[in-house]
Amino acid sequence: MKNLEERRQRLSLTLLFAGLVFLFLLLTMILIVGVILILMRHGFLELGENRPVTSSFLLILALISIFAGTVLAGTVGRLPLRPVNGIINALNRLAAGDFKTRLSFPNPMAKYPLAKELTESFNKMAEELESTEMLRSDFINNFSHEFKTPIVSIAGFAKLLKKGCLTPEEQTEYLNIIEDESLRLSAMATNVLNLTKVENQSILTDLVDYNLSEQIRTCVLMLEKKWDRKNLDLILDFDEHFITANEELMKQVWINLIDNAIKFTPDGGSMEITVTEEPENILVSVINSGSEIPAESTSRIFQKFYQADESHATEGNGIGLAIVQKVVELHGGEVSVESKNGRTAFSVTLPARKVAEVRDE
Repeated sequence: MKNLEERRQRLSLTLLFAGLVFLFLLLTMILIVGVILILMRHGFLELGENRPVTSSFLLILALISIFAGTVLAGTVGRLPLRPVNGIINALNRLAAGDFKTRLSFPNPMAKYPLAKELTESFNKMAEELESTEMLRSDFINNFSHEFKTPIVSIAGFAKLLKKGCLTPEEQTEYLNIIEDESLRLSAMATNVLNLTKVENQSILTDLVDYNLSEQIRTCVLMLEKKWDRKNLDLILDFDEHFITANEELMKQVWINLIDNAIKFTPDGGSMEITVTEEPENILVSVINSGSEIPAESTSRIFQKFYQADESHATEGNGIGLAIVQKVVELHGGEVSVESKNGRTAFSVTLPARKVAEVRDE
């Protein structure tokens, strides 16, 4: 039904331009007849039994037609081409980096459904490009700052260690800080590389049937220092579940979601992970207590470079959740977020397929 409606809209636009062409021809004919009548009235042209049509007369008539048609086409022909010129100019400005460019058509063309659809699509594209450019710019600034901070910290404590005169306790403390900051730098670089990798991947490979529950528990243990430091109440509510997926890619999903939950859970708060298996799907939810995500941010939180915490009081660079969404989509699943009543839940739905079924597709 939608395709039929689109064809009707395109047909109406075609008929509109065809009508304009016919109008040009009609106006040209009227203009030529008017010129001939004027010439006849003033005696420049005479037709009758004693004045047969001559080749000179036909030549003059042809020249008048060509001149009148050219003038009329050049003058009136700009009208239907004006919207096309507007589109070209808008595209050129957009290509030059002016993402505030917006497209609009003058009346009466603006009333046509196809013109409305073109305007809405172009303006939506421009808005998305503008938003992405702003996020990219913010990401570069924030990433540069976050990358520089641990480097400065490492250099500072290394200088203190180099000077000596420190107690064994101070040396151990400074070495621990250097280790933590080095791991932080490594995690940031790894996230950027992982995002680049999954963005360029369109075909899912290395599918294996493995224990999903064991993988999630392993990821929780990998982040033990972080949740233990904040004294979180950890609840793992699931039995043994198996899934067919790329094990390494799915590991990134759980690490990013669990790390994100720990990051935004206040000291002494709670974090819960549940796994529910249905005939066709497996649902994994990572739930944490704490401040809620603003409603206006939930629709953008999976965008690359976007950070709901605009104050940047917490660590992060807006890449982790983008990786999560891309990996889940590669597996034919979907990820969603719900934040209300002091709890935030990220839910991943994956198809419960076996290796043989995937290979047969």
